[in-house]
Amino acid sequence: MQLFDKSVQAVFYDKLTYIYLEMPKFTKTVDELETHFDNWLYVLKNLENLTDRPAKLQESIFNKLFEQAEIVKFNDKEYSEYEESLKIYRDLKNSIDTAREEGIEKGMEKGRREEKITIAGKLKRQNIPPKMISRSTGLPIEEIEKL
Repeated sequence: MQLFDKSVQAVFYDKLTYIYLEMPKFTKTVDELETHFDNWLYVLKNLENLTDRPAKLQESIFNKLFEQAEIVKFNDKEYSEYEESLKIYRDLKNSIDTAREEGIEKGMEKGRREEKITIAGKLKRQNIPPKMISRSTGLPIEEIEKL
């Protein structure tokens, strides 16, 4: 279904389309499921009544769905523990991601410095004055003279 302007008899915005699913009209049983779409509709309609997962719903994507659905059954204590474990996981993940980014940045910085030293050494061997090498590489003259 698309947005339609009755006054001009034209589609108002063709980039937006609505699809309505009338779940009561979906009456297939597990044995009648043929497509991936059928599987999803069946799960959406029957999730609250499913105690065991049918063989047709053993795909990995449904594993995630059923794991998430189990959270609804948690009592207050279990839900609180679950939320706390998520918080700990997210904190650890953020710490690791930050450390990784900082490590990458430090590595790149070290690589840039080593490249400057290599270039300065090559320029010094070509008898370029240390002052000019310093201006070109940003390295201090004292460091260039030690090369």
